[in-house]
Amino acid sequence: HVQLVESGGGSVQAGGSLRLSCAASGYTYNRNCMAWFRQAPGKEREGVARIATGSGNTYYADSVKGRFTIERDNTKNTAYLQMNNLKPEDPAMYYCAADCVAGPEWWLLQSSYNYWGQGTQVTVS
Repeated sequence: HVQLVESGGGSVQAGGSLRLSCAASGYTYNRNCMAWFRQAPGKEREGVARIATGSGNTYYADSVKGRFTIERDNTKNTAYLQMNNLKPEDPAMYYCAADCVAGPEWWLLQSSYNYWGQGTQVTVS
């Protein structure tokens, strides 16, 4: 039974930081990738960052480059999203995705992932 459990969301002031976590279980973690997406009210879900859990290669949306960092700890089957200098346009429900079924060139497509977490809310005031 595959599970992705996100945590770390909350409310911060603009310019502040949050660190999201996504703990994965129930599938072969190390041979794949994980990603973070976000969805604000009234908007489509969009890709934020992706990491290959083996090589550590990363990809970022232009809107978060230089502010967000995706990392993984393979010993804990966990991916992280360090979010610094949060801006008013960053609030959303943040979702973890895993078990990539397409190459990194398709990382922004939701259909590239088999499994999704329930989301963690990020608010910026």
